[in-house]
Amino acid sequence: MEIMTTTAVYHNRWMDLSSGNGSFWKEEDEYDWAKLFKSITIVSLVIYSLASVVGVLGNGVVIWVTGLKMKKTVTTVCYLNLAVADFLATAFLPMKITERALDRRWLFGTFMCKMEGIVFYMNMYASIYILAVISVDRCVRVVCPVWAQNHRSVRKMYWVSLGVWVLGLALSSPYFIFRDTRSSDHDKDIIWCYSNFALSDVDSRSTPVVIQLYKFRLRVMIITRFLIGFVVPFTVIVSCYSVIIYRLRNNVSLASQSGRSFKIMATVISVFFLCWAPYHIMFLIHFVNLLRTESSKKLDLVVSIGFPITNSLALLNSCLNPLLYVFMGQDFKDVFGRSILKVMEKAFTEELPQTKTSTDPAITRQETALSETLV
Repeated sequence: MEIMTTTAVYHNRWMDLSSGNGSFWKEEDEYDWAKLFKSITIVSLVIYSLASVVGVLGNGVVIWVTGLKMKKTVTTVCYLNLAVADFLATAFLPMKITERALDRRWLFGTFMCKMEGIVFYMNMYASIYILAVISVDRCVRVVCPVWAQNHRSVRKMYWVSLGVWVLGLALSSPYFIFRDTRSSDHDKDIIWCYSNFALSDVDSRSTPVVIQLYKFRLRVMIITRFLIGFVVPFTVIVSCYSVIIYRLRNNVSLASQSGRSFKIMATVISVFFLCWAPYHIMFLIHFVNLLRTESSKKLDLVVSIGFPITNSLALLNSCLNPLLYVFMGQDFKDVFGRSILKVMEKAFTEELPQTKTSTDPAITRQETALSETLV
């Protein structure tokens, strides 16, 4: 993405900001602001590098365990798809790292510029909707255990997962259209990768009509991303877990049986929220600024400083889940005493606690279904 100005362009790969020239700082403060942005760039590079290494290795292990080593269950299929989404996001990070290290110069061509944008947002959509699917699945298993036992299957979950990926691809596909590359105004050999929401050429990008079109499409993308990629799925997740918590409070036995798996999933969802909420909030601030006749210099500054930080935080989420699986899948003191395969298996295995035997077949089916509930 880029910062567009009416008289000049300050290129920032991870922002789409329209403002007047000189919005960010006064000329006498330019040196201090330059140092600040350099520090932010260094911090971003460190986070990206950490997320890339840990994310590729960690999610690769999760894919290996859930895809090849463990028995296929509805739960393992969900975690497998979540790991694939995170793996793709972190696998593309070396290009982002190279771009930041070279002062946002893009070396990988227009096609990879488009693909890098698609993968970033497809990871966002796929991850949040997979978490929503897991939440709905667990809510159904708590509320209607017998029905869930008779109708849940690995094959159906594969189809649901396919639907999530198709939805994620559809919602991120506009970036294949809008993402583009162009030469720097000062050096034709320097190529930038940015979001060309106006679909304009270099000569017309600063005209009033193009700027208004740019702002309109950007506002649509921001509000769509916030509602469909955050508010709607998180409303589903919060609703499902509210029902689950209510039912667990009335069933002490089930609550005690489901403690570990509930904590793992609740932590994964909480971490996702903490990593992505600042990103969406920053874009909402930008959205408000775009509605103004003249953009606020203070909001320009908040976005220009805050966006690289929140973007780094969002990408950091892709490397955290494997660590959560390891350290929450068993007691911390046992982590280094067991193989990584056993650790992952314990984190993903559906708990099957023993229940009392009943002579009533209907009661037996009910207790069996409840015993297989993983929340």
